[in-house]
Amino acid sequence: MTENDPTAHDPATPRPSADAQPGQEAAQGGWAGSPYGEQNATASGSSYGDQGGSSPYGDQGVASPESGTPQYAAPAEPSYHAVTGADPSYGTPNANPWSAQSAQTPPHGQTQQSVYPPPNPYAQPGTSIYNTPAAPPAQKRSGGKLLAGVALVALLVGGIAGGAVGYLTGGTSGPSSNALDAPKPAQQTGNAPAGSVESVAQKLSPSVVELQVSGQQGAGEGSGFVISTDGYILTNNHVVEVAAGGGQIQAVFQDGKKAAAKVVGRDPTTDIAVVKVDGVGNLTPVEIGRSDDLRVGQSVVAIGSPFELAGTVTSGIVSSLHRPVRAGGSTGDQTTVMDAVQTDAAINPGNSGGPLANMSGQVIGINSAIYSPQSGQGGQGQGASEGGNVGIGFAIPIDQARRTADTIIKTGQAVQTYIGAQVKDAPQGGAELGAITPGSPADKAGLKSGDIVTKIDDRNIDSSDTLVAAIRTRAPDEKATFTLQGGRTVEVTLGGQPVTPN
Repeated sequence: MTENDPTAHDPATPRPSADAQPGQEAAQGGWAGSPYGEQNATASGSSYGDQGGSSPYGDQGVASPESGTPQYAAPAEPSYHAVTGADPSYGTPNANPWSAQSAQTPPHGQTQQSVYPPPNPYAQPGTSIYNTPAAPPAQKRSGGKLLAGVALVALLVGGIAGGAVGYLTGGTSGPSSNALDAPKPAQQTGNAPAGSVESVAQKLSPSVVELQVSGQQGAGEGSGFVISTDGYILTNNHVVEVAAGGGQIQAVFQDGKKAAAKVVGRDPTTDIAVVKVDGVGNLTPVEIGRSDDLRVGQSVVAIGSPFELAGTVTSGIVSSLHRPVRAGGSTGDQTTVMDAVQTDAAINPGNSGGPLANMSGQVIGINSAIYSPQSGQGGQGQGASEGGNVGIGFAIPIDQARRTADTIIKTGQAVQTYIGAQVKDAPQGGAELGAITPGSPADKAGLKSGDIVTKIDDRNIDSSDTLVAAIRTRAPDEKATFTLQGGRTVEVTLGGQPVTPN
């Protein structure tokens, strides 16, 4: 398959079962062939179909829809799970440490009898709480045993003496105090400190919504954020696609208000969608930042509705940049390769579509997928393929999302950047080009089948996924310099073509 074919179906990729739920995020168990993402809603939880599947672009191809069946099979990828929800489970309470497990068994042949009066736990051995006279002292035995007995007594006396001293000292320090009697501290006032997680939460939370979706294939929930005062909301395609064919979407705002929403446009190849709420105005849009100047290690905040817990705020750092992450659409016939921002901020099923923000409260990414070690192991039932946070989450860079959303709002359709060539991993590293579509940007630039791309501008290309991700983050008509194995360079003017979702 070719890299620019947004509509063709890969027969090797399974479609979701009819009873699968879109998964609290895009609820359908259909993301099951995807190497990363949340497997839809209740069944899978992948931000984007999380269980590794094959790529409809051949090997993440980069060609146009005119090209035929991909000649290269996509390599297996680690599985990435998306973000849907599940009920927490609670363990069994521990046994009572003060139970009578330490009671001694009477010597053989003797009958255990109750003691009255009961022994006094605060007195020396042999005394009771009724001051019963202690038993006569035992007769002296051998010297070694005597010394051991003396040592034991010394320890006991030391403990008793210490307790007595503490008691006497405490009695002379004045009246006792109790924290419960102290007055409450002054109530917090004013705004949170600038640059704090609290300040980011205060700024962004009114703009973050929970999206509850339903359709013929199931129901689920995810997140989104307001980008205009008149109701446009940006989210993931896999969150809303179950409702795209006549289903329903309900947006729930921070204050509890609800409003019906409809899909304006969506792009399965970048996992971006725009919806609009009806009858709601004067909303608070987010402030959009930029993702081209992010730095590894900088602090970030994620907000969303993990496991249907709306308005959840987590924080972390940017763990890595330009991480190629591949995922299949919930229907199994699309593959998305994004140039992801990796973060260790806690992201779970239900976070998909929510904002990842810098410490100024500016959105720099859309939370979309999580790495889930268990997601590729198969299994039955809702929890079998649904992953949870392991500290490796992925977000779509906001620069790419912003361009796609703007095109969708203006035209109702997304535009995909492509070069028109099939591609696979080269044995020695890099991306090897396959069939070139006649008249495509690759053809016009003079690229040939068998060429191995090792760099685009200053970015090293170590795999076919990296090549596809690097191309899709750029805009159509942008020029890029391809460095081929052997050192030859070729300037390519990237192409663009409308995406027609299934």
